[in-house]
Amino acid sequence: MLEIGLTYTSHTTVSAANTAATLGSGDMDVFATPAMVALMENAAMRCVAPHLPEGSTTVGSRMDTTHVKPSPLGAAVEATAELTEVDGRKLTFHVSAHEGGKLIGEGTHVRYIVDRERFLAKL
Repeated sequence: MLEIGLTYTSHTTVSAANTAATLGSGDMDVFATPAMVALMENAAMRCVAPHLPEGSTTVGSRMDTTHVKPSPLGAAVEATAELTEVDGRKLTFHVSAHEGGKLIGEGTHVRYIVDRERFLAKL
């Protein structure tokens, strides 16, 4: 059952694979904003996955976030998602990312519960 207040934290380490220079979102070797957003989405997806009906998953539909502090190569970054609203199939999360205990980004993320097979049949 989906309950307001569910949380999950995903972790990563800044490496050459997730820098702005590698992902093309910038030209420096710092944690890329798209990588931070992906980590936030991962936390939200994993937050509710164990509570969904068999055959269901969630898909992201909206992300409104800030990225306010750079993180260097080798830094440990974590993103936490907290379920703040359930409106039918629509799930809203507060997401935040931290590095070394300091906030590096936060925002709101919306996901929808979908039937996996029905969703893939639309491709």
